[in-house]
Amino acid sequence: MVFKGAVLNTIITQQERDDFYRVLYGRRDVRSEFLTDPVADDVLERILQAAHHAPSVGFSQPWNFIVVRDWQIKQSIHDLHQQANAEAAEMFADKRQQNYRQIKLAGILDAPINICITCDRERGGSVVLGKTHQPEMDIYSTVCAVQNLQLAARAENIGVGWVSIMDKQKLKTLLKIPERIEVVAYLCIGHVSHFYDEPELQVKSWKGRTDLAELVSTDQWDPKNQI
Repeated sequence: MVFKGAVLNTIITQQERDDFYRVLYGRRDVRSEFLTDPVADDVLERILQAAHHAPSVGFSQPWNFIVVRDWQIKQSIHDLHQQANAEAAEMFADKRQQNYRQIKLAGILDAPINICITCDRERGGSVVLGKTHQPEMDIYSTVCAVQNLQLAARAENIGVGWVSIMDKQKLKTLLKIPERIEVVAYLCIGHVSHFYDEPELQVKSWKGRTDLAELVSTDQWDPKNQI
């Protein structure tokens, strides 16, 4: 079901507001908790529709969604991740590297569905409203689609894991993505055994959440907010 028309113009109730924040604060990046249960087609449709209803610069809707189910393709992408992950581990030192190697950072083979979200930077033509002075706004718009997808999935009790540790050019080759198209996100999607109460990287002592007060300034940049 996609909500349309007058339903969207009603005042949000306190319960609806609370439900929204519950979904927002309950969103987690999923890596190790995927189940093999298939995601129903109507659930996937609602999640993709939510992504497609993200805000976009000049209403250009620059995104495309590649739904990956084929095992061999997923295996090839998993191999890409494994190679990049080994390279990334070497960039950390001592205990940090040891901690890194103990964290599973992708559920490519575990999740029943993978989705690659791309940005067509030529969509809308050579001049797009809102991109005249900030051409990167189409990339930001596509990231908004990713966020919509994540929140919609959480509302459906579906887990999402964003895999960024892989060579994008090799990924484009595997998925036959044209050179001019930009890969923005590769996501693993599926039912999960559970969601962490806190972000997994926080639970596993990689990094804690920064206090909001350290990130907010008034009127001008505050040099004290250097984290």
